[in-house]
Amino acid sequence: MRTILALLPCLALVPVAALAQGGPTFALPAGCEAFLTVQSKGCMVTHYFTCEGDPEGWQRRVDMVMDGPTYAATVDTETQWIESADLSSGVMERLEKEPRDRASFSVLIEEGTDTYDFRTLSDQVGEQRYVGFDALTGVTQVIDGVALDQTEYKVTAYDAAGEVMWESEGRQWISRDYRMFLSGQSAYTSPRGDFEVDNTPVDFILPGEPGFLGLWPRHDCGETASLPLLLPAPGGERVIAARGLAP
Repeated sequence: MRTILALLPCLALVPVAALAQGGPTFALPAGCEAFLTVQSKGCMVTHYFTCEGDPEGWQRRVDMVMDGPTYAATVDTETQWIESADLSSGVMERLEKEPRDRASFSVLIEEGTDTYDFRTLSDQVGEQRYVGFDALTGVTQVIDGVALDQTEYKVTAYDAAGEVMWESEGRQWISRDYRMFLSGQSAYTSPRGDFEVDNTPVDFILPGEPGFLGLWPRHDCGETASLPLLLPAPGGERVIAARGLAP
């Protein structure tokens, strides 16, 4: 298995552009293969890929804004948050070995609700704990040909002393076919301020289609919101998006 630490030198740099059909594309690390690009609201594009040596079912992703890649994460087949890296700050986090309550995509699908309670460990910011749930709302929608189920969630993040760092709730989407969580509309509350964000998916782009691995976000990029300055903690809403990042 190749950790994000091993991939970080490739991902942290301005992506190498290769002129391809439809414009420049993001260059993946060696030994990795992309299977999906998602253009979302909020001026974000995400590339999903797998890498040689990873356990079966693991997925990796890189989030990109107009200035380049900002975040990288790895989840397992149950969408557990295995490791992540904030490429702007250099903060890296990894899942503890024995979580109190493991996140489970299978439980969510089978029972309609899944709870989780786990810690992440980081050399830069120390231990953080995430406690929350995901629940299917019963709403389904097809976005750009991809069938999605809506979820509602709530999560609270604690520091090593047990103090609340931030809380978030909102609605996201899951794809049963891709076995992944996708961002939606989220609200955050923290001592640093309250804010809302909408990274709902708009375009699902497959290999060979124009825009696959494209460098630039397409939607809402005229907005001037300074989300990175408002994040309640390193990894903040990314924890939501990655499932656990639910990210």
